[in-house]
Amino acid sequence: MSTHTPTYVPKSAAAKWLESRLPIIGLVHSSFVAYPVPRNLNYMWTFGAILTMLLVIQIVTGIVLAMHYTPHADMAFASVEHIMRDVNYGWLMRYLHANGASFFFAAVYIHIFRGLYYGSYKAPREVLWILGVIILLLMMATAFMGYVLPWGQMSFWAATVITNLFSVIPVVGETVVTFLWGGYSVGNPTLNRFFSLHYLLPFMIFGVVMLHVWALHVPGNNNPTGIPIKSDKDAVPFHPYMTVKDSFSAVLFFIVLAWFVFYLPNYLGHADNYVPANPSVTPAHIVPEWYFLPYYAILRAIPNALLGVIAMFASIAILAFLPWLDTSRVRSGVYRPMYKVFFWVFVAVCIGLGYLGAMPAEGGYVVAAQILTFAYFAHFLIVLPLLGIFETPKPLPNSIAESVLGKDAGKGGAGTPAGAASKAQAE
Repeated sequence: MSTHTPTYVPKSAAAKWLESRLPIIGLVHSSFVAYPVPRNLNYMWTFGAILTMLLVIQIVTGIVLAMHYTPHADMAFASVEHIMRDVNYGWLMRYLHANGASFFFAAVYIHIFRGLYYGSYKAPREVLWILGVIILLLMMATAFMGYVLPWGQMSFWAATVITNLFSVIPVVGETVVTFLWGGYSVGNPTLNRFFSLHYLLPFMIFGVVMLHVWALHVPGNNNPTGIPIKSDKDAVPFHPYMTVKDSFSAVLFFIVLAWFVFYLPNYLGHADNYVPANPSVTPAHIVPEWYFLPYYAILRAIPNALLGVIAMFASIAILAFLPWLDTSRVRSGVYRPMYKVFFWVFVAVCIGLGYLGAMPAEGGYVVAAQILTFAYFAHFLIVLPLLGIFETPKPLPNSIAESVLGKDAGKGGAGTPAGAASKAQAE
């Protein structure tokens, strides 16, 4: 990290009094104003700020919606219609909350793929990465429970199908399902449980996000080269350089979100969920929200129910072990020609699984899902360990400044060999 970090000096007497007793302004200044960041960060590094804004929007709109929502099986659907028709700007709160969830996951997936490409999970950022995986799991639980709350046809049957998955767990499966249901079928106790947890979990997410930011500030930001900051020439202060870039990226992102909220508010929803829940009528094709489709495809690709559930959860849990599965000493995919190819193949596999998750579990769709499921796990368990052995990385620049300003900015003028650069990364 850069050794040049300007210290906050309070000017007024009130600011000095507060700083001597609760140095919160100094903490904000050192963390988000004078904090040194690599000078070569691109717009892919702006999604952390976008996700923070989205989380605040989800919490605020969720609190407003909870004031008018009735968590009862006989009144939940009608209360949602009441919010849409009778509450001032209730339609805006609901559409912003529902579409915000989809955009939240879209931003998270971009954030994750950026981390995969640039090796942001490698030492010394393992804890930072694991906290990110925990946030992803909490988001999934929160989103699933929120999807159940409107108590439409797809909400009811999604809750029935997904909670039934736990019944395949040996010995304790039936007990877990009964606890989740609050009885022997999906009903009013289930809705109350899900509403309570859906309201609570976002605050847990916020707490883990704070740990995530804390863990980021210890080793500092990764960057497109993967080389650590070595001098002041490699870094710039967070403000105004990153704040301007974050703000510009956020404006563009929220313009797209606003387009969906105001012009296509129901585009990402399912038609069956605008029909009240009916336990006696099963929808022709039960599908989760789009952001769960890849995991749903993995679940259905395996004939054995227990193994399918294990594979589905393992597809997420395996991300936490990524820092140890990738054996390459070079961090950034920019300098790894073979990894770059396999990375884009992996992206295509994830998109393919998402498509297959929306298709009926029959015929060629199942076979294709099985092939892509194998490819998904092979990327982590076979490709990444072997690439670290057989891949020959490209030479890395001597410093971040050299990668931005050219060889004249570096000492010696020539790019370091991959082995020497890798040693520099490990420092």
